[in-house]
Amino acid sequence: MKMGIKKGDTVIVISGRDSYSALGQTMDTAKRYKVLSTSPSDGKIVAEGVMMAKRHKKPRRQGEAGGIIDQEQAILASKVMRVCPKCDKPTRTAYAILADGTKSRQCKKCSEMI
Repeated sequence: MKMGIKKGDTVIVISGRDSYSALGQTMDTAKRYKVLSTSPSDGKIVAEGVMMAKRHKKPRRQGEAGGIIDQEQAILASKVMRVCPKCDKPTRTAYAILADGTKSRQCKKCSEMI
């Protein structure tokens, strides 16, 4: 599956329990999250602080701590929208072919290269 989101991008959640509407925010004031990893074959991403779940961790070595930890879970890439670093607005990803033949991501709102 083709995704316009890469590791290190800033995104907002547009659908689900962590979405801006579920948290009582508008799209412009929505909480922003940093993408930690992507999985294009599954069409999912892991973002910092999104879809937190409790995991029970058993200590494996002597001296290692166990207990209940919070861990991020994967979310579908179609449920997030990338935020442009220049205009600071949620936007879709456009692609532009540069003069040297390389493909680059572009903001749909301000037409700035990312």
